[in-house]
Amino acid sequence: MRDGVMGHTETFLRQVVQVAEQLNRKAIDGMVRLLVQTREQGGRLFILGVGGSAANASHAVNDFRKIAGMEAYAPTDNVSELTARVNDDGWETVFETWLQGSRLNERDLVFVMSVGGGNRELSVSVNLVRALEYAKEVGAKVCGIVGRDGGFTGQVADVCVVVPTVDEGAITPLAEAFQGVVWHLIISHPELRVGEMKWESTVGE
Repeated sequence: MRDGVMGHTETFLRQVVQVAEQLNRKAIDGMVRLLVQTREQGGRLFILGVGGSAANASHAVNDFRKIAGMEAYAPTDNVSELTARVNDDGWETVFETWLQGSRLNERDLVFVMSVGGGNRELSVSVNLVRALEYAKEVGAKVCGIVGRDGGFTGQVADVCVVVPTVDEGAITPLAEAFQGVVWHLIISHPELRVGEMKWESTVGE
């Protein structure tokens, strides 16, 4: 194997350690409390993501429903509705109108997973910006796991975990990877977990 390729492996794994060490623990614990509050007041959890973050959103919905006992949804899970809305109304409003159709209200929580958090000025993930503006308008809570400077999510969220940038050339892979790390930390937190995880339940058998 070429030295440069081997060097990348070592560099990336060191960056993983750096990010883990720099994560804001208080923000993570704050997100746990917000999720517990949402569940206790009968609110729903709506997880928004685009691209790789949409795949993370789908996985997280499964975990929050099964392990945390929360009513949770991701609009990107229904490709028929998603593409109909994109085709008929445009990409920028796809999440906003989906939340309107779901009658988002003040008991609910909108959870963003995104590399940049949305930025209207740069025309990046404007659909997230529009969705969050609507969430704040109706009084819903907002949280997120995002990279870079947090973007619009970081500006309006009640709680936001920002994945630190330790390498400008590895923003996306580290941000999307740590979305998984953080939500798995949250879902396994004793204050939030109500269901057994399969492999953990088999220990000692």
